[in-house]
Amino acid sequence: MPPISGVRLATASAGISYDRADVLMVDLPPETSVAGVFTKSKTASAPVHWCRDILRKGTARGLVVNAGNANAFTGYEGVRAVAATTAAVAKVLGCRADEVFASSTGVIGEKLPTGKVLSVVDTLKNGLSETNWLAAAEAIRTTDTFPKVATRSFSIGGVTLNLNGIAKGSGMIAPDMGTMLAYVFTDAAIPSDVLQTELADASDQSFNAITVDSDTSTSDTVLAFATGAGPAHAAIADRKDPNIRGFRRALRDLLRDLAHQIVRDGEGASKFVQIDVSGAKSKRAARRIGLAIANSPLVKTAIAGEDPNWGRIVMAVGKAGEAADRDRLRICFGEHVVAENGVRAPGYDESTVAAYMKNPEISIAVDAGVGRSRFTVWTCDFTEAYIRINADYRS
Repeated sequence: MPPISGVRLATASAGISYDRADVLMVDLPPETSVAGVFTKSKTASAPVHWCRDILRKGTARGLVVNAGNANAFTGYEGVRAVAATTAAVAKVLGCRADEVFASSTGVIGEKLPTGKVLSVVDTLKNGLSETNWLAAAEAIRTTDTFPKVATRSFSIGGVTLNLNGIAKGSGMIAPDMGTMLAYVFTDAAIPSDVLQTELADASDQSFNAITVDSDTSTSDTVLAFATGAGPAHAAIADRKDPNIRGFRRALRDLLRDLAHQIVRDGEGASKFVQIDVSGAKSKRAARRIGLAIANSPLVKTAIAGEDPNWGRIVMAVGKAGEAADRDRLRICFGEHVVAENGVRAPGYDESTVAAYMKNPEISIAVDAGVGRSRFTVWTCDFTEAYIRINADYRS
C-alpha cells in the first residue's frame, strides 16, 4: 500500500471488546473532498446519522472508527458518544467536529464505552503515519479473519495518481445502499459532487452486488476522500469530463476487489460463488433474480455440500418475483449446461457436474429468457461454521 499524499493514519487499543488495536484515526488535509453511501436500514446507527448530516458540507479533515461496539440502538447516549468522540478528535487535528466522520462496528444495543475511546486519542495523534495502512485495516475488523486492503494507480491528463482502500466485513453482509465498512482515499483533486456520483455508481456494481447472509447491517458505510495533495493535474469539471475516466475505472476495480475479499471471508465460507444473470427484463430484475439465488439457504447449503442440485436454482428464480420464461430458462454450473428449455439438459451428467462443485470457486449462470439485461452477484456458501460463529458471537 503506497502512501497517499495528505493521508496519515494511526491505530490504538482501547480495550472495547478485543485485546488488540480497535480504534482507527485518519488525519486529512484541509479541503479534502468527501463522498459517502450508507445503509438503508431503518435502524441505522448513531455514527451513520452523523455522517449523513455532515456529508452535505462536502469536505472532511478526519475519520475515527472503532470496532467491537456498533453504537446502534443506543438512543441519545449513542448520539452523545459520537459528539464526544468527534469533538476529541477534532481538537487534536485542529478542525471542527463536523469535519470528522465516524463509524462504529460490532455488537448492537450496547452503550459505546466512550471513555475508553477518548483515552487513546492522544496516543492516536502521536502515532499518525502515512504508512499505517495494514494496521488500519486490522483495527476495524470484527469477525473478519484477515484485513482487507487494495490499491490502484491511475492517470489524469498523463499525471499518475494513487487510490487506496480498506474494508471490513464477514457476516451481516447484504449492503443496501455488511457489518460492512469501507474507506477509500486518493491524492487526486476530485470535486465532492463528482466523487459522490462516482462512488455511488461504483458501489452499486460492487458492494451492492454481494451478499453473505442477506442481512443488512445498521452500520454499513462507504466513504471516499480525495485530498488533492498529489501531483498537480488537469481540473475535473464534472463527471462528463474525459479526464475522470481513469479514476472511474480504478475506483470500480478497487471497490470490486474489496467486495470480493469480503465475500471470500464470509463467516464460515468454503466457496466463492459468482452468479451471472442474463436475459432479464431490466438490470433491476436481473439483480433481484441474482440475489434470490445468492440468498437462498437451500442454494447455499447445496453448494457447501458440493451437490449440483440445480432444482434449487429453478426454485430461487421462480420466487424472485421477476419475469422469467420457464420454458426458455437456461442454467449452467461453470461450463456445464444443466437445464434448458424447461427441462434437464439432454447432455447433463451428474457425476461430471458434481466433480465441478468440489472447486473452491463456483460460477452459476442463469438466462431468464425474457429480455437482454444482465447483472452479476457474488456470494459464498453456508457451512456449519457460520452457525457456530454467530451462535457464539457474544460469548
